[in-house]
Amino acid sequence: MAEFTVNPNRVDPYKNFKFRVRWDNHVVAGVSKMSALKRSTEVVEHREGGDPSTSHKSPGRTTYDAVTLERGLTHDPAFEAWANKVGSHGSAGAVSLHDFRKDVRLELLNEAGQVVKAYHIFRCWPSSYQAVPDLDANADAVAFERLVLENEGWERDTAVVEPQEPSFDE
Repeated sequence: MAEFTVNPNRVDPYKNFKFRVRWDNHVVAGVSKMSALKRSTEVVEHREGGDPSTSHKSPGRTTYDAVTLERGLTHDPAFEAWANKVGSHGSAGAVSLHDFRKDVRLELLNEAGQVVKAYHIFRCWPSSYQAVPDLDANADAVAFERLVLENEGWERDTAVVEPQEPSFDE
């Protein structure tokens, strides 16, 4: 059973389908899928000279996986505009060094639309942009665009605490 201190009657964990992605202090329209926030720390093994049969393990370098955002294709230019700062056909591969990196904020929401957890993802930049998916005249699907963001780490926003959930009891 999940533990909730502010809402002790809640037993269900939060769902994964209510979330928002923000950059430049704006909610990015239409993001319907985001890959997991994942970090991995390398293991450094070493042995002591006096005890060659036992190895010890220490933490090494920590890396952060890229984050992939997907959304249905619209006229909102946010994905494409950011990807073009890293390089586009017309700019001869030039990079906008001034502002190609952005901090991104992920907000998870409960079923009532309240922010229940938030994460800051630091120094993101687009390493891959898919403007149009594979097209198939026989398919019955939404066209998605995709943006892959490299990042230099993330952390939870501890200022976001469990909100009092609304009650509709009379």
